[in-house]
This record gives sequence, structure tokens and C-alpha cells, in this order.
Amino acid sequence: MKLLHKRVKKVVVFSGAGVSADSGLKTFRDSDGLWEEYNVYDVATPEAWEKDQKMVLEFYNKRRKQIVEAKPNAAHIALAELEKKFDVTVITQNIDDLHQRAGSTKVLHLHGNIQYARSTNKSKNEILYPITGWELNYGDKCPDGYQLRPHVVWFGEDVPMMSKAIEVVQHADILIITGTSLTVYPAAGLVYKAPKYNEKYLVDPKPIHLTDLKNLTQINENASTGVPKLVKKLLDSY
Repeated sequence: MKLLHKRVKKVVVFSGAGVSADSGLKTFRDSDGLWEEYNVYDVATPEAWEKDQKMVLEFYNKRRKQIVEAKPNAAHIALAELEKKFDVTVITQNIDDLHQRAGSTKVLHLHGNIQYARSTNKSKNEILYPITGWELNYGDKCPDGYQLRPHVVWFGEDVPMMSKAIEVVQHADILIITGTSLTVYPAAGLVYKAPKYNEKYLVDPKPIHLTDLKNLTQINENASTGVPKLVKKLLDSY
């Protein structure tokens, strides 16, 4: 007699800045955040890079220093715990590495990872270079002699991982949305790529009205409190 193996369900987590905010990392929407010192268009666009590379590098060095000093919070840790019973992929809009440091093994960065640099040579900009510590400075070059830039997707640039993210979401048995206002496109449109009637959970302190998103349960809490409760429920149920 053959033993039937139960299929491991696929959980896809779509995370945003609210998850990292609970680790002390501010977003550009926070009135007391790092972005207050800068105009977003002066530090996070291709035009800004062309105009003043030193300013852009300084800005991301400050952000990287904050990230290096930050620690994963209860939401990051709980999502990593889901891997005990589920096939989990985290799709994040965040450019920090807190999901990985908490133990998540499959993390897809839609907007890049600040812990890496890439060449300004467009023909070789897919090669990533790990950054040791928190500084990437003007004059730091790749082996081909081109200035290195932060591995982040700036406003006005294409999102190269979008196609891969859509493919992952389309195969989700369970979709968890947390820490995102769902106002930044094209990333926000991902939630509508999930199978129509599969389980969906939204963890956010403010109600978010998502039209045409079926079978959705909303948990009106911060990520660091709501996500651990949801993870416990899922682990206990399957």
C-alpha cells in the first residue's frame, strides 16, 4: 500500500515598510524619519544619481548604518517560523535584510537589497557585490572600473523582479499581506495575482479597502503583534 504524502502548502508573504518600522527603521512617510532630511527626488531617482552621486551614496550609507544596527522583530521571527510547516516565500518591498536575519530562507526583494552594490555599467549591472559594513563611497568601483551604486530600485526605474514575483503569487495557497499601504505601484498590484478564492490575510493597524479581493481576513494590528498571532493560528491549524 502506498503512503500518500500531504502536499506542503505554499505561503506567500507580501511585506512592506511597516514590518521594518517595528524594528526602528523609519520610512519616507514618517514625519520624524530619515527622509525628512532629504527630498526623495534628490536621493532616490536616476536623475539624482546623475546630478550628485556623493549625496546619494551618503543618504544610503545612513540608511545602511541604521539597518546594520537594527534587529529583526517579532513579525520577522514569526514569519520565519512558518517554514516549519509551510513552503514560504517572502516578497518584500523593503531593502533591508531583516527577513533573512530572522531565518527566512526564500526572500524576493522587489526593490533591491541595500546590503549589495551593483555596477553602473548597464551591461553588467546584474552582478551584485556584497557591502562589508555600512559604507559604499564615491570612488568604490567594480573590477571593470565603473562606480558602484546601491542595489536598489529607484523611482522611475523598472522593477526587474516583478515577473518572478507575479509567478510566485499566482501559486500561493495562502497570501499574507503586512506592513504595506498598497499605494506603491506596480508592487501593490501583486495582491490581485493570487488565486481568487485562496486564503488571504491582511495585517495592518488601519483598515485597507481592497476591492475585488476575495476570501480576505483583516487583522487590525501592527505587524509585530498581529503577525505572530496569525502565524500561531496557521501553525496550529495545519
